[in-house]
Amino acid sequence: MATSKNGKARTATGKRASPDTRLAAEQACVEGYRERNEEGHRKAGRDPKDGYRMVKNGGRTVKRVDLGLLDQAIRDRPMLTEDEKLLHHPEGVTSAFTRSDPWRVMRIMSEFVEGFDALAEVQKGVTIFGSARTGPDDPQYEAARETARLLAEQGFAVLTGAGPGIMEAANRGARDAGGHSIGCNIELPFEQGANPYVDTLVNFRYFFVRKTMFIKYSNAFIIFPGGFGTLDELFEALTLIQTGKIYQFPVILFGRHYWAGLVRWIQSRMAGEGKISPGDLDLLVLTDDPREAVQAVVDAHHAQTASSQTP
Repeated sequence: MATSKNGKARTATGKRASPDTRLAAEQACVEGYRERNEEGHRKAGRDPKDGYRMVKNGGRTVKRVDLGLLDQAIRDRPMLTEDEKLLHHPEGVTSAFTRSDPWRVMRIMSEFVEGFDALAEVQKGVTIFGSARTGPDDPQYEAARETARLLAEQGFAVLTGAGPGIMEAANRGARDAGGHSIGCNIELPFEQGANPYVDTLVNFRYFFVRKTMFIKYSNAFIIFPGGFGTLDELFEALTLIQTGKIYQFPVILFGRHYWAGLVRWIQSRMAGEGKISPGDLDLLVLTDDPREAVQAVVDAHHAQTASSQTP
């Protein structure tokens, strides 16, 4: 956030910071997210409103069901997601038990159980992140598809957020090689259809539950160019590695040019000012080559397997 000469705080674009400015920005953010998602579907030749969801049955898609699957039973209003209801605490509002936090704890627990059950057979997995608006004619789309194809050939399941763009490319690449293509979808304030290349689809209400699944069932993250959500997953993994929660877990930034500015900032500011250790930069792998990305995953998996077998 920038600060003007008269001491008034301003946003990064120079607007005066105020509740009204923040509200307008928040509303624009949600709308922008929806537009990017729909753009990704349109670039792939689909009407965003005609998306479909798929259910797991024997590891392959055998049934398609409508988008209205999300449980509406405890919604306060159509556009209110479960994440929002959990995190928002309006003053002076008393709720019935079925709308209370203790009730939501049980809902959260059931969501963990459902996720663990659906993905229990995934022994080797890689999650691929990236922008939903990347179209099939974009070189990054083709690179993601090729990367996923090579991973599937090496026996890795490919996990994504189930949406269009880079996520679609990754699920498509896994399908190309006959691998296991997994989509972990999230409830949003607008309808979101899964891409048509997902074999196993798991629907989540809570971001933090979905993030746990990505980490738990992945041996690596491959991060293609994307936005805030992509960065969220990137730094989540780095924090878990830095604190010793996971190990031999490659975090691969695909697209050197796109990530160059971020890496320079991390090096000059975070490491330069001692906020992280210089060696922390070695947690990041940068490449523009699908084969290099896959080889880094394979090497790390071998190292992790060897270490787990050491008495």
